[in-house]
Amino acid sequence: MKKLISLCACLIALTTVAFAQENIKPAKAGVHYGKAINNKNAISVQKLENTLKSKKEYTGKIEGEVIGVCKKKGCFLTLKREGQEEPIMVRFKDYGYFVPTDIVGKTVVLEGKAKVKELSVKQLQHNAEDAGKSAEEIAKITQPKTDINIVADGVLVVK
Repeated sequence: MKKLISLCACLIALTTVAFAQENIKPAKAGVHYGKAINNKNAISVQKLENTLKSKKEYTGKIEGEVIGVCKKKGCFLTLKREGQEEPIMVRFKDYGYFVPTDIVGKTVVLEGKAKVKELSVKQLQHNAEDAGKSAEEIAKITQPKTDINIVADGVLVVK
């Protein structure tokens, strides 16, 4: 009986994830996810980085190129930074929406709150797993990291 209940629970979870991803609109210019926003007054990722050198947080719109997305269900994306810097992690408010995997390579504007935050090893490993990293890559994560994190209310694909 326990095995049957466990099997049913797994099937429901897999079905939910599969259908959740299927119902997400493809990433095309003008499509938004979460709160409907526009691209007015958006700052670049580089300007965000400069702002957070002197302030604890920034609330507003940020424009950047998506270079990664959660492969499991689109529960986060990452924005490109200049040079060799690690990408900026963007999560979605209250996991209230997801983005499609075809958003990688698109320029987006997102609205939300950005701040510098320390991430634990456990959280970094979880993020790496969701991003589709290998077990070997995940095992190399052994130190916490302080970096910019964004919680977005909405995402708009601009190109």
